[in-house]
Amino acid sequence: MPDAKTVSLILGSGGARGLAHIGVIAELEERGYEIRSIVGCSMGALIGGLYAAGKLRDFESWVTGLSEWDVLRFLDISLTNRSGMMKGDLIMEELRALVGEHRIEALPLRFTAVATDLAHKREVWLSRGDLFDAIRASISIPGIFTPKDIDARPLVDGGLLNPLPVAPATDDRTDLSIAVNLNGREVAQPLGPNPPPPREGSLESYRSRIERFVTGLQDKLGIEPSGEPASVRKMHMTDVLLGMFDTMQAAIARYRLASYPPDVLIDIPDNVCETHEFYKASQLIAAGRFWACECLDRRADPA
Repeated sequence: MPDAKTVSLILGSGGARGLAHIGVIAELEERGYEIRSIVGCSMGALIGGLYAAGKLRDFESWVTGLSEWDVLRFLDISLTNRSGMMKGDLIMEELRALVGEHRIEALPLRFTAVATDLAHKREVWLSRGDLFDAIRASISIPGIFTPKDIDARPLVDGGLLNPLPVAPATDDRTDLSIAVNLNGREVAQPLGPNPPPPREGSLESYRSRIERFVTGLQDKLGIEPSGEPASVRKMHMTDVLLGMFDTMQAAIARYRLASYPPDVLIDIPDNVCETHEFYKASQLIAAGRFWACECLDRRADPA
């Protein structure tokens, strides 16, 4: 295409919201942009690494078939490890089987995964070594996933210090830097005006029935609900930890963007899904395309 440009793509962190990155990438490719470099943090590192390895389509086919039961199984909960509730080994093994072994330095695109070194309290840019080790380090949300040890350093989620890492791409020789922020402001229709329907048979369709049953049973038995607000009663420890982490990342991302503004910023609304809702993959991918279109169309026609 005559307006094709080379791109350094920066993919931010944000749990299941990161599946929107797949839709953004599809829209960029359709418009003729050539992605030559990817920097990713947390879920952005996972999507970016798979794209750099040429396996994003395979991952998309796999993840869009996940049910909520599958997501629960892959959480790999550890009752004995004190450094995190989830080991994350099952999902990494599944992805290795799906994608194969890759060294970052041998990838056809320049790729950097951003993690945090807990021992030295600093940001780490992983641009060499085993691809899945780097991804595993970058996605290790503190308190949720156990840290990943690389070169005797305990590494955790890069979003702890830099949820939208534009700086590693500043030396790229590309025409444009495009960053995808997963902590955009909340909107009334975060999935877009015409989202695809949720998967049949997911727990999402059962949850409302269960809540109606419990509420009806409490009414019949004369049981008064807790005095706490409903929003608090439904929150588990993981919800609190993930909510705290999301809140922190949103604040840090704003400061980082002020220091290293990209040429183009695509915002994905913060309320597009909950952090753990990977079983909404099809809807999230479609939302990524929608918000990429909104941003790129505005850029093409600022009036």
